[in-house]
Amino acid sequence: MPERRDALTRAEDGTVHIAGPSAGPAFTRAVLEVAGAVLTWPVLGPTGLPAAEIHDVGQAQQWLWAVYGERTAAAVDAVAQGTPAAELTPPEQPTALAEAAARLALGHWAARWWPTSHLDGFPALEPDVLGLELAALTHECQQLLDESGELEGAALLEEHLAALDPLIRWRQSAAPPRQLDRVLRLIDDAADNTGLDGEALRRLRSALEQDRTPSATPMDLAELRVPRQEFALAAGSSLRTATGRVIARGSGTNDWCRYPPGFVDAAENAVSWTAYALGAGRRIEVEVVADIAAPVGGVRLVAEVRVEGSPPNRVPLARRDDVWTGRADLDIPASTTPSIEVGVLLPGFDPGPGAEGGAAREAVRALARHRLGVAAAPHDSEGAHPDPFLAEIAAAAVEEDF
Repeated sequence: MPERRDALTRAEDGTVHIAGPSAGPAFTRAVLEVAGAVLTWPVLGPTGLPAAEIHDVGQAQQWLWAVYGERTAAAVDAVAQGTPAAELTPPEQPTALAEAAARLALGHWAARWWPTSHLDGFPALEPDVLGLELAALTHECQQLLDESGELEGAALLEEHLAALDPLIRWRQSAAPPRQLDRVLRLIDDAADNTGLDGEALRRLRSALEQDRTPSATPMDLAELRVPRQEFALAAGSSLRTATGRVIARGSGTNDWCRYPPGFVDAAENAVSWTAYALGAGRRIEVEVVADIAAPVGGVRLVAEVRVEGSPPNRVPLARRDDVWTGRADLDIPASTTPSIEVGVLLPGFDPGPGAEGGAAREAVRALARHRLGVAAAPHDSEGAHPDPFLAEIAAAAVEEDF
């Protein structure tokens, strides 16, 4: 295999860039904000060392050498001072800090982009379980972080303490995940460093100070699962209110980048529409299978409807049970069978439709399917795959009931 060389360049605004593996749409990139820089890994390919956008070289020097090696740290400093761009030969193996950072970034990716879908059978990752592991990883990566990053780690720990007692019980059960003890010890150390206290943290410290006496039976991982509403509807289910003749129907585009996480089921066919003839008029009805979240403050999801390539019309959607629905009259000649494109977005959040998103979304689903398969038998995968997150192990265990 040829030796990897990463380009090191300086932009006009003084930002120093370390090139890395290319990545596609936002939902295929694992991103981590660190002291003086932003690091990016591709989710769908080999991770290795990240690409870096360094906006404060002085701050970044606290960790550059520990991630990329001393030669790279010196070269970054030289390029920032105005020397020509350079090619770098990074370490053959990622350092311990680089591996921990990649895992932390992937965990944040999972919190944002995991393709939870009732239609496709992808269970949600329990946010408290994932949040506690992210807090532990944040503490492990504290060399990378500035004060705001350390505060974020403390906030994660405090926000997700509800999962701590179940994790302690999991540790005492038969055959707990191999990383669980380390995660709990990092949580204990992080709480000590930040001055957090409470009954759950005191129970954790007591448990860690005693020899582990595992139970004879494995833990029922349903204890880690937050109850969710049951889905009564599926894509294409009928909420028809129009009484006219159906002239066209189809599936829309479910672009994950156009709304926040948790608003819409991540399945590709979660957006559906039907066009009706009502006398000489035409009407479209849009249905979108909902996930667990909803906008607040009067903001509503909307459907973006294009007819024959026309400028988009936005149709407000209202939530009813587990489906967002909306309808609008269309300006379509009576003799025409229309070509209609429908997407869903949240106004004020939407960055605009992406290109080639469908193939990338399917690749993310394949990745999630693979990770759940590994998580279903974590003790059989040692050395073959990175450890799954605790939340993935829990999700894989309850997947049959999803």
